[in-house]
Amino acid sequence: MDDGGDPAVRASGERLSSACASQPVDGTAPEGAAPEPYQAWLVDLDGTLYDARVIRLVMPAELLLTGFTAIPIIRQFRREHERLRRELHDPVDSPFALQISRTAETLGVTCFEVERRVDEWMVRRPAKWLRRARRQSLLDEILRFRQTGGHTAVVSDYPARHKLRAMGVESLFDAVVANGEPGGPPRLKPHPDGLLAAAAALGVVPERCLVIGDRPDADGAAAKAAGMAFRLIR
Repeated sequence: MDDGGDPAVRASGERLSSACASQPVDGTAPEGAAPEPYQAWLVDLDGTLYDARVIRLVMPAELLLTGFTAIPIIRQFRREHERLRRELHDPVDSPFALQISRTAETLGVTCFEVERRVDEWMVRRPAKWLRRARRQSLLDEILRFRQTGGHTAVVSDYPARHKLRAMGVESLFDAVVANGEPGGPPRLKPHPDGLLAAAAALGVVPERCLVIGDRPDADGAAAKAAGMAFRLIR
């Protein structure tokens, strides 16, 4: 959920240029076309691959109706996430685990209860809406880029694989670097750790990577710190 429709909403909010999406990455572009400048696209998930406004419309109502007791945990968990963005400068084994423990300590509940509620309300329950909310035009661009030999990865500050499966797009990515999953980054964006790990997994140098995301303060700043180009999705 971005801190995860119908055809009318799935492409709204994005203005995507496809000028380089269909060009080969080996420099053998069609006559009159410029070669693709990037070998890899590193893509954020929440708010980028799907329109988070759809989730924001439906999930609060569901929370109020059937998950009222989870609301304090979800709110505090998100607060801790933004605090860790600002305050976590030294690498840790798992920012996700730290986020859970800080939430539990603040609210006086167990880490198990926090993790259970977060998994239910920020991963599992929103998943049923993600296919409707996905940004199909961006996904089509990613597919064309891969067909020309480009490499792709998801880099997320939240668990990603369940959402990718729910959206039906897991096969579009060669690698997944996600907070809360094995091999996740030791710090959150705007630190560049996740992006650099994804580039290394793909075997592509940073200057040949394009970062695609919806938050200039997180995705954009991380791209700059990693020495990568950035493309904003609105």
